[in-house]
Amino acid sequence: MNVTVREERPEDNIHVFVINNEAFGGAEEADLVERLRKSTSSAPGLSLVAEAKGKVIGHILFSKCQIIAEDESWEALVLAPVAVTPILHGRGIGGKLIQEGLKKAKALGYGAVIVLGEADYYPRFGFEKASKWEVKCPFEVPDECFMAQELKPGYLEGKAGTVRYPIEFQI
Repeated sequence: MNVTVREERPEDNIHVFVINNEAFGGAEEADLVERLRKSTSSAPGLSLVAEAKGKVIGHILFSKCQIIAEDESWEALVLAPVAVTPILHGRGIGGKLIQEGLKKAKALGYGAVIVLGEADYYPRFGFEKASKWEVKCPFEVPDECFMAQELKPGYLEGKAGTVRYPIEFQI
């Protein structure tokens, strides 16, 4: 299947909503995307879609977050959500979205990306346990599921703290 990844356009919004709704079995993630689009947390240029035969079949979104320490904070990105039309799962579309998104985030100058997800999936894209850098999730999750990736080598060194998700996540 010939899949291209490009920036989301306004006419893609309904397709992105449907994909997230179907992929996650409810509108929670689809509503999250809508809230993030309207917020200052949105990372410009980092809402991407996968397209095949002129049809949107996948979506990934990166938003700005903060790593908060006692007297300092640092900007990072959070990858969430990534969704693919369910009948097309297992064809590498989500992986292509992640790879292209990380490449674009790096080109835009971001230092790191945080993800909460499947421990056996995200490491293949370079994610490691965030605890390696003493970066913590703001709520209880298995250590192996809360991951980070440096886009700039050494960016997370000495930045121990807790991730503050955008308010739109309602976490």
